[in-house]
Amino acid sequence: MTKKTGNDRKPRRPSRKAAEEAVRTLLLWAGEDPRREGLIDTPKRVASAYEDWFSGYKDDPVRYLRRTFEEVEGYDEMIVLRDIEFESHCEHHMAPIIGKAHVGYLPRNKVVGISKLARVVEAFARRFQVQEKMTAQIANCIEDVLKPKGVGVVIEAAHQCMTTRGVHKSDVSMVTSQMVGTFRKDARTRAEFLRMIDGTR
Repeated sequence: MTKKTGNDRKPRRPSRKAAEEAVRTLLLWAGEDPRREGLIDTPKRVASAYEDWFSGYKDDPVRYLRRTFEEVEGYDEMIVLRDIEFESHCEHHMAPIIGKAHVGYLPRNKVVGISKLARVVEAFARRFQVQEKMTAQIANCIEDVLKPKGVGVVIEAAHQCMTTRGVHKSDVSMVTSQMVGTFRKDARTRAEFLRMIDGTR
């Protein structure tokens, strides 16, 4: 086992005042005057926006899945929640990622409230993210807590780091998927899930 050093510790969170000062620095670096009337309150507004955009760091997605229901009359067919809208931010450029997640699982002996699946997506989305990582995090969380027969997650999103900078390609979306258990091993189960999220069933 690798011994942890002092450098492995998570950096201490700075004060709100320090965060606002960082925004003023960025405004200056961009060529603006933070003392200008329209920008005086911008650092405060940005700090408040960050509290909302990155509230996922305070959220434990596991807790949303702990309350389950077993009185489902033996229901054991696929459960799918599609078109879960989310907003996230790219960890490479801090630019928005706007998209939809589709989540499905094959219960073993218990189910979870559908709003909790959406909350799991939100908890992971409201952090700095890489879409591939977020897709796996959602699937693994559901797999670890619910212990279903299988899990499927598909995410499709537009990345503003690509549409507003760099190659400037609009109308481009990225699609990622993570299949676990039966969804990975059984082609029929996987095909059924993909049909359901496409609305063709």
